[in-house]
Amino acid sequence: MGCGSCGSNKDGTPSGCQSHGNCASGGCNRMNVHDWLANLPFSDPESSCRIVEVSFNNGSRKEYFRNTTVHYFEKGQMVAVEGTGGFDVGMVNLTGELVRLQLKKNNIDEKSPDLKKILRKATEQDISKMMESKSREAQMLIRSRAIARQLKLDLKMAEVEIQADGRKATYFYIADDRVDFRELIKLYAGEFKVKVEMRQIGARQEAGKVGGIGSCGRELCCSTWLTDFKSVNTNAARYQNLSINQTKLSGQCGRLKCCLNYELDTYLDALQFFPNDADTLEVARGKAYLIKKDIFKNIMWYILSDSSKHYPLSIETVKRIKSQNKQGIKPDELETVEVVTGKPKEVEPEYADLVGQISLKSLEKTTRKRKDRERSQQNRQTSPGRALPQENKQSGGGQTHNPSSKNISTGGNAVNRGPNQGQSNRGGGPHQGGNRNRSGHPRNQQRPQQGGAKPPAKNQ
Repeated sequence: MGCGSCGSNKDGTPSGCQSHGNCASGGCNRMNVHDWLANLPFSDPESSCRIVEVSFNNGSRKEYFRNTTVHYFEKGQMVAVEGTGGFDVGMVNLTGELVRLQLKKNNIDEKSPDLKKILRKATEQDISKMMESKSREAQMLIRSRAIARQLKLDLKMAEVEIQADGRKATYFYIADDRVDFRELIKLYAGEFKVKVEMRQIGARQEAGKVGGIGSCGRELCCSTWLTDFKSVNTNAARYQNLSINQTKLSGQCGRLKCCLNYELDTYLDALQFFPNDADTLEVARGKAYLIKKDIFKNIMWYILSDSSKHYPLSIETVKRIKSQNKQGIKPDELETVEVVTGKPKEVEPEYADLVGQISLKSLEKTTRKRKDRERSQQNRQTSPGRALPQENKQSGGGQTHNPSSKNISTGGNAVNRGPNQGQSNRGGGPHQGGNRNRSGHPRNQQRPQQGGAKPPAKNQ
């Protein structure tokens, strides 16, 4: 998996670190490590470790080689090493005294004659030959799966790794039972013209080669830093009070998550202070059964047989009740402890006007005053009892005016309006002869009547 900051060029080499292998994130080599003993001075330089750790296939495989040359290899350099019937190209992963510690951890003798040698620094021809061989791996993997399916073998081909010179191919497969692949090797060697080596791996190793993102949001441990896989069982989940849910406890490999073992030792140390023989307690109401242990709060939760209520008890209370039960004494009730749930409520800081020029309250008052002013203006305009100037027009008839009521007659039609009426009451049908009546207009305008008639006079 290449890191997102450098990416890869068309030929597969990292573009950010210029193929030196010194990427700061370690994404170009998933088994990348830091040599924290590199700058320490030694009194005898000749006694330094001459074994070099070399990684292949972007860190998926690491081996140790003896440096018999006069060169000093630094971390990240490409070197050509001894292979099966030829040579292989890998990247220097670790040098110096830290390699000696790794050899001791893996029970490898530093003076063993079985250790292969480093031939030289990798040349451009060696690297181009390696890239040409690596480009064949994808097609070989597809074809090898098809051949295994034709032979009806119960195995799954996970990965194919070709040596740099193209003379050897290692096939990594997964199988539940033993598989007779003698015929399969003959077909592979005859079709691909390479020396075939079969290696069986587990589901966790396959997940490490494929890679992915776990439920925690980070890259899988098996594909980044985890090299050895320890057995994980459901007791690790029980000690940590986790629900036995296979879908939540299983990783992408289908096995139990390796991270269940990370905090197991801490839980086991904390559980030493809890009594072991306190699964049941006897009280006056009956028996109380243990359902959960909270190691963070040192509380043991019990439930009575005749109710579904949970009773939290401290460790001292459980030990005291257990000692009383051995003497034949049954306490009346279970002395529960107060359990504080949730975090303490944080007090919000009050608003302080440090500038002294403006405050939120003054803004709210200004907004409220403006809204009240607009509302009062709207009510004043739409009030029905307000006196409005009126315009009276008549064509072909007389008019009588009253301060309390107005009678306008137009061609036999009467319109009566009172001081509190906002609608017109009309009688006698629609307008006739083009007569027109208007009232309530803000301007009192009188138009000359048709035919030269004078405007009507008001009766006071």
